[in-house]
Amino acid sequence: MPRFDQLPAYNKLKAHHHKIKHIKMRELFDEDPDRFNQFSLIFDDILLDYSKNRITKQTMQKLFQLAKESKIEMWRDRMFNGEKINFTENRAVLHTALRNQSKKKIFVDNQDVMPKINAVLDKMTSFSRKVRRGHWLGYTGKPITDVVNIGIGGSDLGPQMVCRALYPYQHPRMKFHFISNVDGADIDRNLCNLNPETTLFIISSKSFTTLETISNAQSARHWFIKETQREQDIDKHFVAISSNMEAIKAFGIDPQNMFEFWDWVGGRYSIWSAIGLSLMLSIGPSHYMDFLRGAFLMDKHFENAPLEQNMPVIMALIGIWYTNFFKSDSQAILPYDHYLRTLTQYLQQTDMESNGKKVNRWGERIHYQTGSIIWGASGINGQHAFFQLLHQGTKLIPADFIVSLQTHCIYQEQHHMMVASTLGQTETLMCGRTLKETIKEMQASNLTPDEIEKLAPHRVLEGNHPTNTLLINKINPKTLGMLIALYEHKIFVQGIIWNINSFDQWGVELGKKITGKVMQNIRSNTPATIHDASTNALINYYKKITGDY
Repeated sequence: MPRFDQLPAYNKLKAHHHKIKHIKMRELFDEDPDRFNQFSLIFDDILLDYSKNRITKQTMQKLFQLAKESKIEMWRDRMFNGEKINFTENRAVLHTALRNQSKKKIFVDNQDVMPKINAVLDKMTSFSRKVRRGHWLGYTGKPITDVVNIGIGGSDLGPQMVCRALYPYQHPRMKFHFISNVDGADIDRNLCNLNPETTLFIISSKSFTTLETISNAQSARHWFIKETQREQDIDKHFVAISSNMEAIKAFGIDPQNMFEFWDWVGGRYSIWSAIGLSLMLSIGPSHYMDFLRGAFLMDKHFENAPLEQNMPVIMALIGIWYTNFFKSDSQAILPYDHYLRTLTQYLQQTDMESNGKKVNRWGERIHYQTGSIIWGASGINGQHAFFQLLHQGTKLIPADFIVSLQTHCIYQEQHHMMVASTLGQTETLMCGRTLKETIKEMQASNLTPDEIEKLAPHRVLEGNHPTNTLLINKINPKTLGMLIALYEHKIFVQGIIWNINSFDQWGVELGKKITGKVMQNIRSNTPATIHDASTNALINYYKKITGDY
């Protein structure tokens, strides 16, 4: 199969970009009053408006041709069918199976994985109901009031983000806490306000050896025993999401309280697995199944919709257009919803850990851009922080604006203001303000001609900054599931087009390995000598200052 930059569609897009790269979106809207209808798409409760992009009909036709030449449909089918497309780890990529709500059998190594998935779901449901109904009791016979999820990466970012996003559905008696940072201040701040009699810890680590997670888990264990003097009751207050039964038993957790997941579940896609236990405890099994159902609906849309009407494909191709032809380095994701305030951080991992690669499927060094820098924040706060750079900076930064049309809160006027801010910002980024418009406004403010001449250049906004707008009817378990799956599939499509494996993370793995060696040096009574001169010196300086040798 030809490399990305050797495809016929790539060369056609390159020539097309040269032809239209200076085109103004204002002009495109003036020329075509029906532009919104041509460049928008509704699927279920999500509307995608991609009309405020530097694209024409010809652009999209050429991008769809690129998708076809990249064999997106073939790779999509291979993923859904359980083939081991994560070839560097010889693993299937089946987070979609975790939310499969059809009767379709899905095979890995000639075994249908659906019975195991459903068995874990049943076990999670039974456990969650006991805890939520007050039937699971702590060592003094009191029901659980606080749940602490201890994990890192996907075992933290996913459940934390979704629990916050679905706060309106949270159990009224229970509070949820998330610990990931190995900095002791994180766990100390959380533990100081907890009652060991009514606290449940979820230790989320597939291998049960992840340095940060196990360090925090041991600290929580130590705190529990110190506070209660009841080591024999650890099994009433600790459960594990893992596949390492021996390590769990050594920790003191009853193997009956272990929730399994598998090596074909990547960490950044693990919210759909037993890693979602804290979420199920928060919103309940029924809402959790709605969350899975939303993702399943987006899976079916991605699997069955023609490329030209396929929401994840369209978003992926527009991202390719800016990354590889406009040479844009980053993308902003801007949720205009307080409950989605950590969505960008979650998508940073999902995208950058997936597509931050410089070697293609054939082991060759890549000479074109892959993976964007994903950044952003809650849109309203961002307007008063970094939007100035979006409006008048020198960089081209495409942005996704995400807003819910219906609110969970009672302050409707404030919600109107938030929606107005969303749409107002996308219009401003697209239209900008010309010199002529600027002068006219300044004349209306009774400024002198000299003042206008001096100040006008500073007030001109060139506009022409691209945005997608995602309107979600309401943030609920189903629509949130759809939204997350939408971005997952977008990332997958881009990885296929770039000829990379989006499902390994060898850079992260090497970082873990070297961290372990540094930790051994810190614990040693002798100076560090096995690293580079800088790292050795820094380790030894740390040990000197802390008095460890």
